[in-house]
Amino acid sequence: PRVNCSLLVVSRWDSSLALSLRLNIREVLKLGVFYMARKQVLPWLAPLSHVSALLLLTKYQPSDNVERLFTRFVEEGKATVRLREPAVDVCVSKADVSNLKNFLSAVRLAHQGADIGTLPLSPLVPAKTSEVEKPKTKMIITSRRDYPLTKSFPYSLEHLQASYCKLARIDTRVLCLKKLRKLDLSHNHIKQLPATIGDLVCLQELNLHNNHLESFSVALCNSTLQKSLQFLDLSQNKIKALPIQFCQLRELVNLKLDDNELIRLPFKVGQLSHLRFLSAARNKLPFLPSDFRKLSLENLDLFGNPFEQSNPLVPNIQLKIPLTLLECAARATVNYRIPYGCHLLPSHLCEDLQVAKTCQCGSACLSSFIQITVTMNLHHVAHTVVLVDNMGGTEAPVICYFCSLDCYSQFLDRYLQSNG
Repeated sequence: PRVNCSLLVVSRWDSSLALSLRLNIREVLKLGVFYMARKQVLPWLAPLSHVSALLLLTKYQPSDNVERLFTRFVEEGKATVRLREPAVDVCVSKADVSNLKNFLSAVRLAHQGADIGTLPLSPLVPAKTSEVEKPKTKMIITSRRDYPLTKSFPYSLEHLQASYCKLARIDTRVLCLKKLRKLDLSHNHIKQLPATIGDLVCLQELNLHNNHLESFSVALCNSTLQKSLQFLDLSQNKIKALPIQFCQLRELVNLKLDDNELIRLPFKVGQLSHLRFLSAARNKLPFLPSDFRKLSLENLDLFGNPFEQSNPLVPNIQLKIPLTLLECAARATVNYRIPYGCHLLPSHLCEDLQVAKTCQCGSACLSSFIQITVTMNLHHVAHTVVLVDNMGGTEAPVICYFCSLDCYSQFLDRYLQSNG
């Protein structure tokens, strides 16, 4: 008898040994006999896959060698054969229940020393390539009817698309697919993202287009997605703002934010140094953050936002003179790059320092500043720019900060001379 299954061979002496392997293929496990020099020998238990050379050479003699059979979950296609010598557990899963029962019955008879002639044994030969199922790496589901409700997803999946499935939340089974590189959950009804998406350490592309999302959590920004995520599509949702920590996703290359309700872009958006494609069309952006100047994009689309008319001559003055002790200390901490953290400062002060503004002179300011908006040609940050409005414009207002009256006066002199 033979059984197609997923196989795990674990050494009871040392689970870290090479013998302990979780295969990414479907293994063929067979009970049979060897013929050597025309002489029949005892029954042997062997994995027959061509894929694993180690397991091909690893054959186990069950006669009077089975310490225990674990069959509690045999109805689920799972069982374990514990051998005395070598001290290993042969763990079988994802097997056909009927074939597994027949296989275990034969193993039990072989262990009890039944006459070989009475056992349904055949010579052990390697399984054909066609009998070994290759790992499934891609699955595309485009309707609710095709969505698996009872079956699990293959653990080998690297690309999963589950669109138009009317999902209200992300399936916890999806969050167990540790090899997932591309996840497409577009055109669903998802309202909230679980923090455990951040446990998908290989995830490079995440498509959440056309859902009901209202936020992108700080937990996801602080997760392992910082090192892996390169493509993120949050378009056509209901997001009003992204957290400050969003800019910790520094491997992002392509970011889509179209058709949301954004009233501002992330304050430190300039930290996304790998970003090359940015679209935030049809939102509610009145202006762009000052950090926007630091971007270096290939393509930029900000069409359909209600940008305000910039007026450098009408400043928003939040300057407090003399500066408070807190403001002085905060400026010194940022300007001199003094290390800080929640173990040294209250958490609210750490958060304030993270959003410290930068003056045109390069100095930092916290809550004491002068703010204006100036017009910037978007070609300064992007090679290709989609027109901002129907009038053919490629300019947008950008916020500027000044740490003192002197800095603002110097800017004003230059501005009046250039527009004189």
